[in-house]
This record gives sequence, C-alpha cells and structure tokens, in this order.
Amino acid sequence: MAIIFGLVLLTLVLGTIIFVNTSPEFGGKQPAENEKKFALTKHYKEGRFINLGNVDMKIGLKDYGKSLLGYFNPPKGAVPNKPILTESISKSDLENYSGETRLFWFGHSTFLLQIQSKNILIDPMFGDVPSPIEFLGTKRFSDHLPIDIDSLPTIDAVLISHDHYDHLDYGSIIKLKGKVNRFYTPLGVGAHLESWGVKAEKIIELDWWEHRMFSDLQFVCTPAQHFSGRGLTDKGKTLWSSWVIKSDTETIFFSGDSGYGPHFKDIGEKFGPFDFAMMECGQYNTLWHEIHMYPEETAQAALDVKAKRMMPIHWGAFKLAMHGWNEPVERLEKVAKLEHLNMVIPKIGEPILVNATTQPSERWWE
Repeated sequence: MAIIFGLVLLTLVLGTIIFVNTSPEFGGKQPAENEKKFALTKHYKEGRFINLGNVDMKIGLKDYGKSLLGYFNPPKGAVPNKPILTESISKSDLENYSGETRLFWFGHSTFLLQIQSKNILIDPMFGDVPSPIEFLGTKRFSDHLPIDIDSLPTIDAVLISHDHYDHLDYGSIIKLKGKVNRFYTPLGVGAHLESWGVKAEKIIELDWWEHRMFSDLQFVCTPAQHFSGRGLTDKGKTLWSSWVIKSDTETIFFSGDSGYGPHFKDIGEKFGPFDFAMMECGQYNTLWHEIHMYPEETAQAALDVKAKRMMPIHWGAFKLAMHGWNEPVERLEKVAKLEHLNMVIPKIGEPILVNATTQPSERWWE
C-alpha cells in the first residue's frame, strides 16, 4: 500500500509540474535582461517585486487550510441564487462613438471605457472561470456577457493592473489580440502577453509613477498594495499597479487590486481630484487583509484619492472569498452615506456617463 500511495503521489506531483510548465495559461517567464532592469527600481528585492512599507503577506499553513476549507465550503449567500441579469450592449452602439466619456462594466474589474473617440479596455477578463483549471474555479454569476469579444470594436488600448487570473485571462487575450493596438502593463506582465502571441512592439511596460501619452490621453501607472503570480514559483515576478487616465477635461482612477495604504493619499495629492474612481471592494478576508480592502476602507480610499464619484468594483462576477456575494456594496453603502460619498452601482452592461449628475437608482443587487 505504501508503494502504491507513493507512486500515486509521485504521479500527481509530476503531472502538476508538467501541467504548469507546458500549459499556456500560466504565461511566460521573464528574460534575463528584465531582471537587470527590474533591479533598478526600489520596490524590487532579491528577485521579486515587493510592496511599500514591507507589508507582510505570509499566510501560515493553518490559515492556508482555513482558506481552502472556506473556498470549497462557502457560506450561504456566497453566490447568487440565480444568474445576475445583465444589460445587453449592441455592436452598433459602440462603433464610431464620439459622445460623452462613458464606461461599461462587465462585472468584477473589467471595463470598456469610451473616451475622446477611443476604446480602452481595462483588465479584460471575459472568461467563465478565473482559473487555469476550470473545475477549480467558481463560474461567473451571470450566464452571459453584455457583448461578446467578437462584437467589440477595434480596441485602441488595453490597461492591465496585474497578472492574476481574474484580471489577465489567457482565453480573452487570445481572442482580443488581433483587434488591440496597444497593451499597457506594469513591469514584467508583457512576458505573458508575448508568450500568447502579442507582438512586443504592441506592449508598453511601466513602473510606478511612470506615464505615457497615447494620442491626447495620458496613462499613469500608479502604486497598489497587492502581489502577483500565475504559477507555483513566480510570486512577485511581475509588478502590480493602479492606473490614472487623464484627458484634457477628465481624470479617471482605476484602483486595480489593493489593500488599504498611504499610496491612495499620494495618488490623490499628485493627480486628484478624480472625476470618476473605480475602487476595489470585494474578495476580502481577515486572512489576506493586507492585499484586499474591507468596504469601509474602500470608502476611505475614495476620499483619499479625492473622488468626485466612485464605483465599487471587484465584485458581482466571481466568488473568490467567503463573504456574501452582495455584502461588499451593502457595507460600502452604509459608510458612503455617512461620508457623503457620491457612489454609483450600475448594472452589468449599463452605460455609465462619467460626468452624469444623476445615478442609477435601481437596487438590482437586492
């Protein structure tokens, strides 16, 4: 029996190693020249990117066990009891749009931003499951997307915050890459895109506080408090970020994934006030509080960046934590009233005008 058990275990280990090293979903490895370039930044030590302030993200074996137990045995209400309804987006409505700046939310952290007659995709995750192995992930809460990838117009630019599966999806990139003109990523993420067939000249990697002009828009890669990695040994090999998008008339903030920290005030001081801010609010837990905000911290972060209007994101599509699926917005709503935050909670697929004076009023998440 011991021999049989040992052989089974060895087979599983070898199979996992082969799968991780041969499956394209896990992305690419960093070329040697990147390591030298990354070493020049202050938040790269001993071959890995780190957070500001030496944030401790270590989870002990006991806590890791609790995390797995909670994930595979979620509490009641962790997923909706029926599919979330979505608004459909027509192909003709998107094509050649030149009106007011607007956004479309696809659930979680994925957006289409139409600004200055340009189409900008943010963290394009259109897959059903945020995992390289489908049966290990929870299916998307909605049974269809507002529009499929094939019906999207030409994408002028894609902004990616980090390389986790719920933000950087292999299947989505494969379908999108032929219709995207430029990809903007934090340092190192381009290696994944290149391994999936995106041409190097289409990829622009930035460090924190670096910026690039894209026609009449400015993209600024700003800090976040998180981590990265798609496989078993690549934690911290790529950088994570938030993003600032500036036009001549508007300034927009996308938080990416982040725990609460002083970087929000820094961003607010440098680039605020923001006309519209998409702020992480979901997938939190006491076990990983350093890398995901509680809703009350989301409200404070929105105040820190000086958001005129804010929208909670990183919820409404996938179960990646053990809280109720709509708990994030219910908790946030309470503190937002106390702090007089101007909050927007649209339906998935509903157009969001960045400078609108009225808010969607339907409490669809109830």
